[in-house]
Amino acid sequence: MNPSFPILEHDYTSEAKIEPSRIIKRRDIPEHCVITFFQDVIEKVVQQRQAKVVVANRWEDGPHPIYEIEHRGRRLAFFHPGVGAPVASGLLEEAIAFGCEKFIVCGGCGVLNKEMAVGNLIIVNSAVRDEGVSYHYIEPGRVITAHPVPVNALKSMLIERNLPFISGKTWTTDAPYRETPFTLERRRAEGCLTVEMEAASLMAVAQFRHVQLGQILYAGDDLSGDTWDRRGWQSRQDIRESLFWLAADACLQL
Repeated sequence: MNPSFPILEHDYTSEAKIEPSRIIKRRDIPEHCVITFFQDVIEKVVQQRQAKVVVANRWEDGPHPIYEIEHRGRRLAFFHPGVGAPVASGLLEEAIAFGCEKFIVCGGCGVLNKEMAVGNLIIVNSAVRDEGVSYHYIEPGRVITAHPVPVNALKSMLIERNLPFISGKTWTTDAPYRETPFTLERRRAEGCLTVEMEAASLMAVAQFRHVQLGQILYAGDDLSGDTWDRRGWQSRQDIRESLFWLAADACLQL
């Protein structure tokens, strides 16, 4: 370890000055929670299922409420974590402090192989830690491995429903505008299927706080060619909504 790099200078045993469990009062909140990056789906679910706000959470960028609905006869929470590892990890910290304990994350991702069509499902089993947040929670390392229980719950559900999927490694980066040909080739060479901005950090927080968290992604834009292909991935409303409910069902299996 090189002490000249501050991102490696962390104390993993002492309590933080701003410890979530000390500044946040636990609430009567579901233990099962879906974290979704689909604001369009959240708005539809809130309206159609008359979701109630159980925590009117807010950060400087705006509101991040935690909602609750009844799903399959059980209580289920859900919220939008913002975009990027720092805000997403901070909101996960707060959700845990409020009382949530079992999480499934659903979102989209860039793909590093053009054979992965828009909408293909990917269960994250590990992530390359090319971001900053995870190093504040667990010892330095190149890769973090996902919790096996939610990973197996997602796999079992997809197999039961005869839905095709792949399980593999993602690349978590803080810098989407610095995904250069060199780094893309390096990540492909070490087995990364996708690229996104939060997975490694969310897994590190969950590991540090001893809660269960799994993540499922759908294939979006393509970074495998000479030019970036957006592929209209954010307009796939049917895929996004279906993935939210799949995540909800898997979460309740934890």
